[in-house]
Amino acid sequence: MTNTHLKMDGLAKSYGNFIAVEEFSLDISEGEFIAIMGPSGCGKTTSLRMLAGLETADRGEITLAGNRIDQLPVWERETPMVWQNLALFPFMTVRENVEFGLKMRGVAGAERRRRADDWLERLGISTYADRNVARLSGGQRQRVALARSLVLEPKVLLLDEPLSALDAHMAIKMQGELKKLQRELGITFVYVTHSHSEAFSLADRVVIMNAGRVEQIGSPQDIFLRPRSKFVAQFVGGISLLEGKVSGRGDTKRFLDTRDGKVRLSHSSGLAEGAAADLAVRADRISVTVEPGWGENEIACTLISEEFAGAVVNLHLETASGHSLVAQLQQRDLEQLDASIGTRVYASWHSDDGFLLERARQSGLGTKARAA
Repeated sequence: MTNTHLKMDGLAKSYGNFIAVEEFSLDISEGEFIAIMGPSGCGKTTSLRMLAGLETADRGEITLAGNRIDQLPVWERETPMVWQNLALFPFMTVRENVEFGLKMRGVAGAERRRRADDWLERLGISTYADRNVARLSGGQRQRVALARSLVLEPKVLLLDEPLSALDAHMAIKMQGELKKLQRELGITFVYVTHSHSEAFSLADRVVIMNAGRVEQIGSPQDIFLRPRSKFVAQFVGGISLLEGKVSGRGDTKRFLDTRDGKVRLSHSSGLAEGAAADLAVRADRISVTVEPGWGENEIACTLISEEFAGAVVNLHLETASGHSLVAQLQQRDLEQLDASIGTRVYASWHSDDGFLLERARQSGLGTKARAA
C-alpha cells in the first residue's frame, strides 16, 4: 500500500444554511480498509454518499486510479455500496438479487448465473440461491448484499453501517468474515460505522469526524492511545481529562496546575509556561488505593460507582473539585482494594502515562498531542 488509489480532495457539501461536510480530504491506498466514525450528524454518511455519487459535492474532487470520477454517474464509478438496511429486493430470489447489477450492465444470462453462483458459493449461501430473500436470517441477507456488490468486481466497496441491524453475536461473527474477505480480495473498503469495536478491529486506518470536519486520521492504535484533541479523546472513551495550566521551567520540572493540585508532567511536554491544556490519562493507566503515597501523581477522590465490564471493572471517581476520573481495574484488583461506594480513595499514575492536549488548538488536524 504505497500509492494513492482513491483520493478525496477538499470535499464539501451544504444543504441550505446547514454545512454537512466542510472539508474532507483523504488519500487511500489500494487494498486499504478505511473506517469513518463520528457522532450522528458529523458528515460521515454524506462523505460516503459523495464518494458513491449519490450526493454531488459543492466543491472538491474525487479520483480513482488517477482518473477523476466525481463528475461520473453512479453506475460508472465502480464504487457500489452495501446499505445499512441492505436494500435487497424482497420479491426476488437470492440469485436474482445478486444478478441484478450484472443484468443492468447487459451481461448475458448464462454469464450472470455463473458469476452469481460463484459468489454465493464463496460466501457460503449457495444452498439459498432459489429462496426468497425475505425468508433469510439477518446474517444470510447480509451475505446476499455483499455478494450483490462484489459480483460487480468493484475497485472500491463502500459500506454504510452494514452490521448495525444484526444482533451482537452475529455482528461480531460478520466482522471476522468481512475482514477475511477484504484481505483475500484485496479490494479497498470504505466503511462508515458508529461502533468503536468494528472500526478498531477491522480498519487499517480510522477517520474521526466532527461537525463536518476531519478531527484525526490514524491507525486504530494511534487513535486509541494518542487522540489529538479533546473531542477525539472523549469520543473514543476510556480517557480521563484534567484541565489546567503548565507551570515550571526547564525540561526536568514541569507541572500542570489543576483545581486539584499540581500534576507532574514528563520532561518532553514541550509546552510553554502558562499554556492552557488538558492532561489525558487512559483508564487502564490509573491506579486506585485506599491509602496515599503510592503513586507519582496522586489525587484524592471519592468512589462514585462501579461499572462491571466482564473481565474488568470501571471505577468512576470524583475529585474534590467535582472533576470526574475513570480507572479500569481487573476484578481481582478490585477485590484487593476493598473500597465501597462513597469511600475516599486515591487515583495515581506515572507522568509518562499522560499526554497533553492544547486547548487553544483542539479543532482539526492541526491539533497536537504532547507526551506529559
